[in-house]
Amino acid sequence: MQRLYDLIRRHPTWVDCFWAVVLLGVSSMELLPADPDQPRRIPLLPHAVIVGVFCVVLALRRKAPERMLLLAAAGGVAQLVLDVPVIPADFAMLVVIHTAAAHGEKWASRLALVGGIVAAPLAQARWPLESGGTAARLFWAAVMTVPFVLAWVLGDSLRTRRAYFAQLEERADRLEREREAQAKIVVAAERARIARELHDVVAHNVSVMVVQADGAAYVIDAAPEQAKAALETISTTGRQALAEMRRLLGVLRSDGQPDTGEYVPQPDADQLGELVEQVRAAGLAVDYRVEGSPRPLPSGVGLTAYRIVQEALTNTRKHAGPDVGASVRLVYFDDGVGVLVEDDGAGAPRELYGEGGADGQGQGLIGMRERVGMVGGTLDAGPRPGGGFRISVLLPLKPAG
Repeated sequence: MQRLYDLIRRHPTWVDCFWAVVLLGVSSMELLPADPDQPRRIPLLPHAVIVGVFCVVLALRRKAPERMLLLAAAGGVAQLVLDVPVIPADFAMLVVIHTAAAHGEKWASRLALVGGIVAAPLAQARWPLESGGTAARLFWAAVMTVPFVLAWVLGDSLRTRRAYFAQLEERADRLEREREAQAKIVVAAERARIARELHDVVAHNVSVMVVQADGAAYVIDAAPEQAKAALETISTTGRQALAEMRRLLGVLRSDGQPDTGEYVPQPDADQLGELVEQVRAAGLAVDYRVEGSPRPLPSGVGLTAYRIVQEALTNTRKHAGPDVGASVRLVYFDDGVGVLVEDDGAGAPRELYGEGGADGQGQGLIGMRERVGMVGGTLDAGPRPGGGFRISVLLPLKPAG
């Protein structure tokens, strides 16, 4: 049945042609007199012309609804002029009125409504009832008008519904494009922010190297001249590296602010305890534990761990609701470090988190994923069973590859 249904949907004109043939067969029976000795009730040629016109209308109604509506109107006028009473082929009028209302142009839909309203009264005026007075004829004309108007109403409703669904699809596509554009903007902004932080990290280390090299050049006068020359080379190389780093990473800055040349150390995993204390002072109960053997982490890894915890606790304070508790786990492995942040709050609705963040626009988790991806790590985030939210991050100590 499904295959048959799919075939019908792919070839609607074939279906219309089939019903046109059926209508032709039913209408042709009118040509056969009930009594061979009696003359024909309807002349053969006019009857055949009208039946042929309406069968063509039914067969091609979906390929050219406006033209078929005009052809049906012409056939109806010819039927009145040629004095061909109501026949089964007139059923095609109902069908073409519905088709014009559902698929035709606006003018065709209006013409179909007018035609449906006047068809029955014109037929009653041309071929009045043999019995009954004027009231009966008016009543019969009104009753016969109902199917035509109902066919138009159903067709117009189908047009409205189709336009509504098309609008919904267009709106969904537009929102999807806007969401993708917003995600790209968020990614670009997050990368710029990461670039600025990495700029400060590297610049601070290089600045320290320059200061130490300069200081060594001044204090070790008793050392051999070769050592002093080596220290001067370190100082020169450091200054060149600092200038090159400013030039390259400065391209990634998006705020257009000038480089002041002042750099401060960025936080790392060692400052997580201080961060937790700040959050506790703000009113959020946080359980903080360190597992494994703590050791110094690369600057990028330590900064990433710190920022992940900072962002996760910020989202907990914003979206987890009142009386919420959170836990932070920092786990040291042989080849990496893991960060686990969980809360037991109600949180925002699941659809607000999605693949993005708790801010409803996807910026929170998008930023986290970008940051974790910069150091080759992995991030898993989502609602916890029973309520709350969970963020799990694994950061390698050595870059992949």
